[in-house]
Amino acid sequence: MSAEVPTPPSGTRRSRPSFLNSNRRQVILFAVLTLLLTGATVWGSRIWLRNSETLTFAVGEANGPQARFATKLAAMLRATSSRLRLKIIPNADNTRALAQFDRKLADLAVLRTDAKIPPRARSIAILEHDVLMLISPGDKKIKSLAELKKKKIALLTSSTNNLTFARKVLEIPEGSDTSARLQLAPANSTLDKLFTSGGYGSVIVIDHASAIVRDKGFEQSARRAPFTVNAIDESTALTRRYPGISEETLATGLLSSTPQIPDDDLDTVGLHWLLVGQAAIAANTAGELARTIYENKAELALDDGFASKIEPADVDKSAFVAAHQGVAEYINDTSKSFLERYSDLLYLAVAALSVIGSIFVGLYTKVTRVAPEKASELATAILDIGERIANAQTMEALEGLQDELEGVLRGAVIGLRDGTISSDGLDTFKLGYEFVRDEIGMRRESLKRQGGHEDNVVVVKTAQSA
Repeated sequence: MSAEVPTPPSGTRRSRPSFLNSNRRQVILFAVLTLLLTGATVWGSRIWLRNSETLTFAVGEANGPQARFATKLAAMLRATSSRLRLKIIPNADNTRALAQFDRKLADLAVLRTDAKIPPRARSIAILEHDVLMLISPGDKKIKSLAELKKKKIALLTSSTNNLTFARKVLEIPEGSDTSARLQLAPANSTLDKLFTSGGYGSVIVIDHASAIVRDKGFEQSARRAPFTVNAIDESTALTRRYPGISEETLATGLLSSTPQIPDDDLDTVGLHWLLVGQAAIAANTAGELARTIYENKAELALDDGFASKIEPADVDKSAFVAAHQGVAEYINDTSKSFLERYSDLLYLAVAALSVIGSIFVGLYTKVTRVAPEKASELATAILDIGERIANAQTMEALEGLQDELEGVLRGAVIGLRDGTISSDGLDTFKLGYEFVRDEIGMRRESLKRQGGHEDNVVVVKTAQSA
């Protein structure tokens, strides 16, 4: 019998490695794209979260305390790697800086509480206290402010703006006859000279609390000529009458330790220097700015003492200048985390990304992935084998068809496992396989009967196998 096996027509055998190689390339490409997408997402999120925000800071004269504080604060924000940045805008004076703030041309400014407060100003921090001290010569005490209306009063201060504040406290109308009694002391004046050669019955000192503590001139004057610091019993009434004025305390030994002046804590009045921000500043921005200031206040103090004792903003609802919402949340420890603040948006974003991701995966699979072959399409190859069974005249040819049929079956099993073949039409494939397998069996029996030498057929087959 001939051992020639008929060559199947071209196109009837399916190449399984092509599906495997194609799918492997798709997996690698998808992995690379996933890594790139993940990297882009992380990079974009980092840029978004760390994106710097610039706040404009309106200040007075370039060498003034407000400008120098703003410069230190800008350097501190950079040193602490804060996302906040400052753009400092100098002006001729602090009044113009506040006007710029009032016109919404600046986000931050520094003001004293006797200034005209812009309606949208919100307190960030208390930078400094200005205190008023009522001083009399020797051991003479002043029992009330009313006594001063008959005395010649010197105003010892580093700023002429304090003249208005002193007149308000003493209730001396500007331009009245009694206003002449309140005079600005000459520059570099000392208490002992004002009381002796100046002929003043009392001296009012108004200055930054930090500057007063550092001034050794009071102690030197006390050694040359004793003086008395008087309490202002009307301090509570004054604060109620003029909301910008605050009650202050002069601590024992504030001006001099030897002799101790004052010899007891005294009540007086004063004003606050506030760092204010626009009410429209985001709560998390204001809270982050306040946190940076409060945690680094020692480094923000100026050499002359200004801002040496920064205090948190007054969060009481009755405060003269309301605290910014973000600052109040930080002070009251009620500030929300990023997740708490944007949880609703994040939930919507995740849902949107899920939908977009599903669409992306679908499009990616549709465009780049080779579609798996249906199991029913393999039935064509099986039926082709079945059509060639009748042409098989030898057992060797029939065994070749049997091997081809088993190869199709093996490829189908492997394809179902690795995804290159779908289970769609699997029943059709199974039915075709069983039909052709039975046809091969019947053709084998027919060939055996035609040969009449069953043993020889077996021997030949065995020899071929060997």
